[in-house]
Amino acid sequence: SFYEELLSHGILKPLTAPVEGLVVREGSCNYVAPQGISSVVKYYLKESGADVFYEHHVTHISLRDGKWEVSRKAGPPEQFDVVILTIPVPQILQLQGDIVNIINESQKQQLECVSYSSRYALGLFYEAGARLAVPWAAQYITDNPCIRFISIDNKKRNIESPEVGPSLVVHTTVMFGSEHLDSDPAEVQQIILSHLERIMPSLPKPSSIKCQKWRYSQVTKAVPNCPGQMILHTEPLLICGGDGFTRSNFDGCIESAMGLAEAVKSNL
Repeated sequence: SFYEELLSHGILKPLTAPVEGLVVREGSCNYVAPQGISSVVKYYLKESGADVFYEHHVTHISLRDGKWEVSRKAGPPEQFDVVILTIPVPQILQLQGDIVNIINESQKQQLECVSYSSRYALGLFYEAGARLAVPWAAQYITDNPCIRFISIDNKKRNIESPEVGPSLVVHTTVMFGSEHLDSDPAEVQQIILSHLERIMPSLPKPSSIKCQKWRYSQVTKAVPNCPGQMILHTEPLLICGGDGFTRSNFDGCIESAMGLAEAVKSNL
């Protein structure tokens, strides 16, 4: 039903562009978000009717008079009846305040088991009219120590237009990401570009480049035997979920969201 709804609104479309090296699992279906994956999130936030506040870096969660007091890096603390955490699991364990003692020993051990791969993404943006002359929209690379995946994003999303310049996205290998996790980003950018030049020597010069580090890219080991969520405290409710409690794909996110919704409803 989630896929049907997103397809009917044009948020998702079936992937039709050629992707070299894509492993197609039997019975699986691949989709693309023409306006980017953030459009899926924006759609659900709009549907929810919730007021959304960004750039609130949470640092402490503590109990105050039967409510949760949530402190952040900038601005005064606020109080809530229910707190739901969907941040990467290592960041849950970095939170300060009463939450440190509320997470029991067994839960702490389970949360400490969770691991993520790290990788870099490099975006190359071109002027309108620039030509990236390759037969594919995206390609998995198997024989390069740095680059794992290259995508011509507008081609992959099937939204090529003469008015808008193409963009190319490069994802590094997991090994490269872990080896260069704390390296200087400018240095990392140059290394990725030098490998890209070897793979695609005829690329035109981009008008701008963005290098992005994903410290928590994809879950390599999720919380074991978990129904998509974990209740840390019942009254008031403090609960955590996300792909760290299932797996890093859209189905995993839906599974966790359903588990969270059920748990919150039954604890209200």
